[in-house]
Amino acid sequence: MQISSNYTYPSRRSAVAADNIVATSQPLAAQAGLSMLARGGNAVDAAIATAIALTVVEPTGNGIGSDAFAIIWDGKELHGLNASGKSPAGWHPDRFSNLKHMPFRGWEAVTVPGAVSSWVACSEKLGKLPFATLFEPAIDYAQQGFPVSPIIAELWRQEAENLKDQPGFADTFMPSGRAPKAGEYFRSPGHARTLTAISETHGRAFYEGEIAEEMVAYGRGYDAALSLEDLARHRADWCGTIARSFDDVTLHEIPPNGQGIAALMALGILSQTSIRDLDADDPLAIHLQIEAMKLALRDTESFVADLNHMQDVTVSDLLDDGYLRARAKEIDPNKATNFGSGAPKKGGTVYLTTADAQGMMVSFIQSNYDRFGSGVVVPGTGVALQNRGAGFCLDPSHPNFVGPGKRPFHTIIPGFLMGPTDPVMSLGVMGGPMQAQGHIQMVLRTQLFGQDPQVAIDAPRWRVTNGLGVACETSMSAPILDALREKGHDIALEAPDTAFGFGGAQLIHRLPERGYIAGSDPRKDGAAIGF
Repeated sequence: MQISSNYTYPSRRSAVAADNIVATSQPLAAQAGLSMLARGGNAVDAAIATAIALTVVEPTGNGIGSDAFAIIWDGKELHGLNASGKSPAGWHPDRFSNLKHMPFRGWEAVTVPGAVSSWVACSEKLGKLPFATLFEPAIDYAQQGFPVSPIIAELWRQEAENLKDQPGFADTFMPSGRAPKAGEYFRSPGHARTLTAISETHGRAFYEGEIAEEMVAYGRGYDAALSLEDLARHRADWCGTIARSFDDVTLHEIPPNGQGIAALMALGILSQTSIRDLDADDPLAIHLQIEAMKLALRDTESFVADLNHMQDVTVSDLLDDGYLRARAKEIDPNKATNFGSGAPKKGGTVYLTTADAQGMMVSFIQSNYDRFGSGVVVPGTGVALQNRGAGFCLDPSHPNFVGPGKRPFHTIIPGFLMGPTDPVMSLGVMGGPMQAQGHIQMVLRTQLFGQDPQVAIDAPRWRVTNGLGVACETSMSAPILDALREKGHDIALEAPDTAFGFGGAQLIHRLPERGYIAGSDPRKDGAAIGF
């Protein structure tokens, strides 16, 4: 991996090389993480401090009431963490029997928030600095205020009008009766109070103490099912990873209930194609990726759920070599195809990454799901609750059917690339259904096509939608778009605007001798910084 000095695509940024690096979607949060490295902490300390700060400075993508996942290379081995929460014990299917879709806003979309447990679990297992130290930058931002960054300000403006009537939202996030503008200072004393309580109790205040009691008491006024027992029962799960190789590299993802398996399936399918013979921007290379991703996503939609409920079709079934080989044969190199799900039994946000000079690397993601999540904000706490319950379905025959004490299907996924013995790259591309698709694009651009992290990030992206639909960024060249249309793809052009339809990528790639090279997405406010 070499740093490019000849940029192929329009960019505002250059790749960053250093021994210690933090890359994320908001620069103040990146500074929070880097400050931990400067104080003698490791990459895990930096990741946690960054994640905590993001709950304050980027509330449009995450919060204290989020879920989280992580993949961590500790210098010797890889660890995978699933800190997504389960549905309340009172969520029996008949609670939603009069609905056609799961609720997207309000208390009926709220599952147990897991992000706080991820901070605790990572710190206890692999951190170096005192837990309370990791909260200092975030608490300061919340107490003293911080200037809102431009892209986040626009997202805030868009969502404030939609969510102003949700319980508690306006009091916390519209202090002047509107969303703060870019450059205006925003303070959240309740947020600071909650983070202080979490830091002093190692998370117990959130799951068993005063904050837990305030959340549940507020929910009772809206007939919410979330209980103190639901919160106290929650545990983050060191779940390991699932993986798929492509030549000399192996992509690792978190096992279901997340969609990371879709990236692995697509990579396995692509390994059976002619993509190695093509260039990064060859229309055929893009066509093959689109078709492989469609196949993988159709199966993911049909078969993936809470791992404990995937009895009929398992992870092994979906990643089986023979099955992926058969799926690859369904790809027509000359024509787009509207695939259905397969039959594998015949033989289905905010992101940050950190790295330190001792070799530790962290891939970490936490999310409300849809911007501010459910829109519910517990008064006086700064806790905006995610709406992950919307990830369940109401089809009793589907493994992701809503039920009590069950993890919903998740879109957020951290990724990690390993070589034969050593780490290669930590990666993430936040943005709903774009995430697995983004992982594939970043892996192939950096590993197969030799682009550095920033060039790979800057390249125009595509996103599979429905049927033959493919959304492409307006920066994609006309010859490529014409070639894709000729193959039958239904192309829709979208600007890489603040809707983040093409995600926000952050990458850290290990250099051969020493240090790292990182990139940060110009589609967001963030930065890659290091020393």
